[in-house]
Amino acid sequence: MVRDFKKIIAWQKADDLAVEVYCLTKSFPKDELYGLTSQIRRAAVSVSANIAEGSVRNHKNEYRQFLFIAKSSLTEVEYYLHLCKRLGYIDGASYQKCSQLQQEAAKVLQGLIACINKES
Repeated sequence: MVRDFKKIIAWQKADDLAVEVYCLTKSFPKDELYGLTSQIRRAAVSVSANIAEGSVRNHKNEYRQFLFIAKSSLTEVEYYLHLCKRLGYIDGASYQKCSQLQQEAAKVLQGLIACINKES
C-alpha cells in the first residue's frame, strides 16, 4: 500500500521541526558546522525522511521499522536541543519553541505507530 507521505500528519510535524532546526542553527558558532550543527540537522531531517521512505513500503512491518527509526531520530533531536541550550547556543524561548515542535511530532508519530500496530 503506497501512502502519500505529504498527507501524513506525523510527516508534516516532522517537516516543520526540520525547517525550525535549520533556522535555529544558522546562528550557531562556525566551529560547530561539522559538529553539533550537522548532527542536529541530520537527525531532524532523518525524522521526516524516514516517515516518507517508510510510507512507500508494501509491508506494514517495513513501514513500522521506518517509523521506529524516525522516533529514534526525534529522541536524538530532543537531546541535541537540550545540549544546545546548556551550551548557550539557543535561548530559553528558542528552546521552548523547538522542543514543543519536537514533542508534538513525537506524540503524533507515536499515535501513527499505535495505529499501524492495531492493524497488524
